[in-house]
Amino acid sequence: MVPFRERNPVTIGAVGLTVLALLAVAAFNADDLPLIGDGESYSAAFSEAGGLKPGDEVRVAGVKVGRVDEVDLDGDHVRVVFRVKGEPAFGTRTGAAIRVKTILGAKYLALEPKGQGQLTPGSEIPLNRTTPAYDVVTAFSDLTTTTEQIDTERLATALDTISTTFEDSPAEVRESVRGLSRISRTVASRDQALRELLDHADGVSAVLAERSREFSLLAKDGDALFQEISRRRAVIHALLKSSASLGVQLSGLVKDNTKEIGPALKGLNQVVDMLERNQAALDRSVRLLAPYVRVFANTLGNGRWFDSYIQNLVAAPVVPRTGGPS
Repeated sequence: MVPFRERNPVTIGAVGLTVLALLAVAAFNADDLPLIGDGESYSAAFSEAGGLKPGDEVRVAGVKVGRVDEVDLDGDHVRVVFRVKGEPAFGTRTGAAIRVKTILGAKYLALEPKGQGQLTPGSEIPLNRTTPAYDVVTAFSDLTTTTEQIDTERLATALDTISTTFEDSPAEVRESVRGLSRISRTVASRDQALRELLDHADGVSAVLAERSREFSLLAKDGDALFQEISRRRAVIHALLKSSASLGVQLSGLVKDNTKEIGPALKGLNQVVDMLERNQAALDRSVRLLAPYVRVFANTLGNGRWFDSYIQNLVAAPVVPRTGGPS
């Protein structure tokens, strides 16, 4: 057998890269592997998808149990294929509904357990046991289109005609029709403003839909912040309690030492008053002391010796040396 060190490094490198590539592919497709896949596969038939897309959550009683794999058109209905991991219990009469996850339009597939036993893997939930989602953005868009098609002037004229026709009717009927006429005139007079409002609402809905990811991240970050504050609640409570106790102790300390602190503060006040009264003299003393300190420092600036002299003292005469050359 050839030792490992003597093998061709090119062959070893190629085999190693191939194995790493296969492991990477397997990691990205782990859910589709037969042994470690993400649960059993089921399907459900809906009259319309309602904004559901692959990757959305599958929930039972609000708890996430899987994800949506496919959303495809199957004849006159939509077929949603989803996986369920673990072993949640839902019977053979289980229903499904597409529900709104966030106010920005995100959806999830909700399973509604019903019936005995367990739904067989691979089976499909029929149309009569599924409920499509209610899309708020689509509803606003339809409302805008519908209002644009209404001839408000003709509607007001029609209601005025009805009011005239019922002129001889009982008072209650006449007042009701007149109220409807006034409402129609008000709507007709504000038609342009209402259309602008609906257009703006449509634009806001579109912006919110585009920013769905950012709002979701903001909500998650806010939730993390509040959870951290909740975890630190005991520490914050202890800090506030200790601060209150410290305040009580300081108050007691001041109260117990009032007799000693009072005379000390009074004496300190007297010293400060005396210094203020003699401030001019102190300033003059400092100014006069400066030359003395400078000369004194120069005198002692030669190490162990210091220079000095005596005024009006006659210098000693020079005595010639004897016995030597002159």
